[in-house]
Parts: sequence; structure tokens; C-alpha cells
Amino acid sequence: MKYTLPLVIAVLTVGLVAIAWVQSGGLAREQMRSAQTPQEAVRLLISDVQQHNWDGAYSRLANAPDVDKRAFIRDCDGSDGSLLTYASIESFDVWGLHATDQQATMRVKLRYSTALGPINDVRDLNVERDGNSWKVIWPTTKLPQLPPQVIPVNYLRWDVINRGAQEDWGVENVDSPSVRIISMNAVQRPDGVVVLGEIVNEDAVPAYVNVGATLLSPGGQELAQESSFDKISHTLLPKQVSPYRIDFPDMRLEKIKSVRMDAKAMLVAASADPVIEVNNQKIDTNPLGRKVLHGQLVDESGEIVNIPHVVAAYYDNTGKVIWVSDGYVDQALLPQIPVPFAVDVPDDIASKVQTYRVVVNYFDAKHTT
Repeated sequence: MKYTLPLVIAVLTVGLVAIAWVQSGGLAREQMRSAQTPQEAVRLLISDVQQHNWDGAYSRLANAPDVDKRAFIRDCDGSDGSLLTYASIESFDVWGLHATDQQATMRVKLRYSTALGPINDVRDLNVERDGNSWKVIWPTTKLPQLPPQVIPVNYLRWDVINRGAQEDWGVENVDSPSVRIISMNAVQRPDGVVVLGEIVNEDAVPAYVNVGATLLSPGGQELAQESSFDKISHTLLPKQVSPYRIDFPDMRLEKIKSVRMDAKAMLVAASADPVIEVNNQKIDTNPLGRKVLHGQLVDESGEIVNIPHVVAAYYDNTGKVIWVSDGYVDQALLPQIPVPFAVDVPDDIASKVQTYRVVVNYFDAKHTT
């Protein structure tokens, strides 16, 4: 009898601990350690990546011996100050494309939140059965090993020297660079009115530009005012042209009598380097069935471009700008190594496009253009 009460207490304690463990999700977590389906394998992998549980994520790879762990982390978390290094996975969806008893292909749509706005990424991942569980085959990509080389620095550069408070040399004010809006087109879209066109820097010095627009009613009242924000190449070198786009959500074109445009410019320091080449441009359909303009960016300089920003203008058969789209590339541009890009094109616009032109902004630790 003297051992009965301690034994009962011990049994009850173990039982209560087990109940609490199950209620807190401990049993579920234990069961989820090994994926029972292909979809579960991808969801567990992305969940570990989302939580930066790199050991857990790496253990879910079927081809872990062939994947360098540091390269895997860089692929998921970014490197070289790319946009992905400042991003976090906000949510994701996983669905199957096809499957057998031993292998499957799953598609995952990732939604990232960044300081520059949300970005989406779609990946197709192969999954294979490993005993009683499923694991993901991570795609292995190896960057080309470029030989040491000398890249001559012969680009143009403009510096701005400002007058100090106690100095009496120079002028007090500097005229703003001369810029001009060379085209403007207001179009009705399903979610509002869009004003788009092109602007040129007509001066001999670089300019930081922004384009604003005000919608006016038939009576002359201001209906709405917006600016191009980041749908423009803000820094223009002499004689350089940039597309722009200004969105007016929930507006209707039939209520607008006219549009008042405003182009602002100020003198900034700038350089013609790095040179970013755009190759293999083509309008196509992406895995989600949407029209995109895709291609490759190549950094022709010796500098790393941390965050490339693509702005594309589309023209009809009369040469008029009919759409402008933009998008950030989540990888950094390393010298001489191609990196893919893709920006959306509305389906009804894609059928009217005759030509297009791409300009690339960039953001890095040294300067922004």
C-alpha cells in the first residue's frame, strides 16, 4: 500500500504531461517530422526555410549529398545583398502536377514580403519516396567559374560639388536639368485608369526625375493626383529616355476631361557604370498561364549589382506606348554571369505589342540609379 499512492501520482503526472504535449501540438510535430505525401514533403521543407531552420530543411533533401549546404542556404535566403536577403516568406501554396508511387512533381508559389513591396516566385520541385517518407530533390545549379580578368574602367561619371555654408565660391543655386515628357497615353484598365508614356533628359548632366499626373473633371476640378513612384527609371543620364506609368485605382476614363502632367528633375551625381546588358528577350506564357516578358540580365562591369529593377515599355504598330511593367530581380548580378528576369504583361496588351524596350535600374551599397 505504501507504494500505491506514489505510483498513482507518477502515472497521473505522466498522463497529464502526455495530454499537454498532444494538446500543444507535440504529437503532430512528431508525426510531421517525416513527410507521408509529396505535398507534405514540400510544405515541410518550405516551412523550415520560412523559419530559417536550415538543418531541418537540409535534412528533407533527397539529394543532400549532392547539394552544398551553404549553397542551399544562399539559394533560399539570398546572397551578395540581393533582394532575397531582405525578404521573408509571407505565405506559400503547394499543389501537384503529376505523381506515381515513387516520384512526383510539385509546384510551389512563394509570396515574399520585402521593403520594396511583395514579390512572387514559382518553382517546380521533384519529390521522391525514401522508404516510408518523401523527400525533395533540390535543383543543383553551379555558377560558372570565370577566370581572373581585367575589366577596364572607362565609363563617364558626373560628380556634384555643393557649396559650403562658409564658402564664397560657386553659385548659390544650380538650375534643374532640362527634362521633357515626350509621350503620354491615358488608358482604362479593369481596376482603374493608367497614365503612361516616356520622358527624356535633354540636358548634358544627369537628372533624378519623377513624373506626376493630375486627373481633371469636365468642370476643371481635381479628381485625383498620383506619381510614377518606382515604375520609372529615376536616374537619367544625358539624352537617356525612360518609360513611366502612373496608376489611378478605381477611376473611370469617361469621368476625366483632361490630364495635367508634371515632370520634376534635380541634378544628381551619377555614372554610366555598371553596364547591364539585356539578352534573349521574349514574350511568353509562364507556368501559371500568365503572359510575361522574360530574358536575361548580364552585368558587363566588374561590380556586383545587388538589386536589379527591370522597367519595360511596350509599343503598338504606330510606335505608341501601350503598357509599362516593372519588377525586381531577387538575385544579385555578379559580373559576367547571366541572371533571368520576368515581368508581367496583361493578356489583352500582349496581343497588340509590336516592339518593346527594357531599361534596368539598380540598387547597391555604393549608389542607386
